[in-house]
Amino acid sequence: MKTSSFRIVPLRTEIADAARSAAGQGAADHRVVTADSPRGYPCRHCLRWAQPGERMILFPFAAIPSGRPYSESGPIFVHADACERYAATDEFPSEFRKERVLRAYNAAHDMIAAEVANGAGPEAVIERFLQRPETAFVHVRSASHGCFTMEIERL
Repeated sequence: MKTSSFRIVPLRTEIADAARSAAGQGAADHRVVTADSPRGYPCRHCLRWAQPGERMILFPFAAIPSGRPYSESGPIFVHADACERYAATDEFPSEFRKERVLRAYNAAHDMIAAEVANGAGPEAVIERFLQRPETAFVHVRSASHGCFTMEIERL
């Protein structure tokens, strides 16, 4: 479904490449894993689920910068081999329409709202959050594990 008032922001290529490099150099907090299920290893760069047998890099990522109360570091995945960054930024990725929590933040990086996107889908929740003038951006996270999936920014 096309969006109208927001843009999808997948993980930056520089971050994905740095994770691949760190894993290749044996960084203790970066691990190469092999996907063993079709819905357990979401790549935050191309915004698709890894298929069984694909190699992934598991590493810590802080979606909110440190030094702020809502700052947290959590595990995320990117493909071990370079993948194309999600480009359909005017469309919410179909592979992540279910089991997502959306969190709205203000410009000071304080969480001001959160909701599980069920039923109407994530676009309805995002639109409602963005109607609040204090919303600066929205994070999409896994409902089961709480891991960061992507950012949403206002157009």
